[in-house]
Amino acid sequence: ELHQRNLIRLECQFWCRLPKVNLRLILVSGKTQDFIFSPNDSAMDIAKHVFDNWPLGWEEEQVSSASILRLIFQGRFLHGNVTLGALKLPPGRTTVMHLVARETLPEPNSHGQRNREKTAESNCCLLL
Repeated sequence: ELHQRNLIRLECQFWCRLPKVNLRLILVSGKTQDFIFSPNDSAMDIAKHVFDNWPLGWEEEQVSSASILRLIFQGRFLHGNVTLGALKLPPGRTTVMHLVARETLPEPNSHGQRNREKTAESNCCLLL
């Protein structure tokens, strides 16, 4: 039991030293909730945590599975394995992200690909 308490204490000391990332999540309805995460947490970890700890006041937006929760940061969907640290979010400051329910994500660069296809059209002029 003493060994287990020491392990818990060490784990807590490690966790307490890690920088924290404050996230304010906004639903489509406009409701918000603040959460604290580690820079090592991924978008998938965040979705699971929010689903498992669904805030009071968000009952009307409750989803059936964490797997359909998606984060949007600066207008882009975050894929599941992207960590907060990879986004270089400032520790100790609040970062705002949108949280939406969506089965699948758009393909990366699909919008850019469509734009390239449009600009690749042939514009020619026939001189007679």
